[in-house]
Amino acid sequence: MIVVPLSLRSHCLQRLSSCRRLHTGSALRSEAGISNPAEYCKDLVRKHDYEGYLTSQLYPKRFQGGYFALRAFYIELATVREAVSQTTLGQARLVFWRDAMKDIYNDKPPRHPIALAIHEATRDNHLPLYHFNRIIEAREQELHNQTHLTLESMTSHAESTSSTFLYLLLAMLNLPSSTLAHAASHIGVAQSLTTLLRALPFHASKGVMVIPAEITAKHNVNQQEIFSKGESSHGLEDAVFELATVANDHLLTARDMFKESGGRVPPDAMPVFSAAIPVVSILSTLEVVHFNVFNPSLQIRDWRLAWQVWRSYYKRTF
Repeated sequence: MIVVPLSLRSHCLQRLSSCRRLHTGSALRSEAGISNPAEYCKDLVRKHDYEGYLTSQLYPKRFQGGYFALRAFYIELATVREAVSQTTLGQARLVFWRDAMKDIYNDKPPRHPIALAIHEATRDNHLPLYHFNRIIEAREQELHNQTHLTLESMTSHAESTSSTFLYLLLAMLNLPSSTLAHAASHIGVAQSLTTLLRALPFHASKGVMVIPAEITAKHNVNQQEIFSKGESSHGLEDAVFELATVANDHLLTARDMFKESGGRVPPDAMPVFSAAIPVVSILSTLEVVHFNVFNPSLQIRDWRLAWQVWRSYYKRTF
């Protein structure tokens, strides 16, 4: 007979009790989400995407549920890589979403809050399945290749994620325009590049360089030094400047799409193009801090952003 010390038994019982509470809490949250998918998605966006939540307020009420469903889906997939400890676990989650999308379009959505919310959105709007699958495929590739060798590769990934998400929003608003889609493509790329630049310190702490290798090599960036010291360098600032310039060029190209209307976006499309306002804010902050992505001000919410979003919405410009 094995005698277990009292202290060890007490420790095990505490751990077991803790695990049960955690499991019960998780189950309750899941059930709550299933009973009210729309509120679950809205809460997820509010907690994890401040800028996305700000711009959500610009959508007509009848489209806000769809917006939160799509944005929650986007956040869910964008965070897969950081949420799992092994690539195979990430693949399993993406397989779930690939199968879930098939079931959603067959009117058999799985019992998952986001899936149920997307199903509701697809019933009210024409949302091409192709766009969802394109985002899933891009996130799957991201699991295996966390870095980009070339700017072309990075741009292609941005088009498959951020730009494709904007295509879904245009589809939700029933705005089938090649001009709007072309402009949205450039906004999506600019959004993706600036988001990665702002998140560079986080990724560097994990030993990942988000700037394409062809750019870091051109500016003699010592990646290991960045990873170990967690601070900027002249070479890195030059590399950040180059990538930020590319993002700004995409913004300018998107603006050129609306030259004939005096630079004003059609009112029905302005909620989608409000996604560009946070991009402008990040680029402005980068310029102020001389492209030092480790400057703490880049991680602080800009108190002016809400006002900038509303002003741009009413002026119909970005």
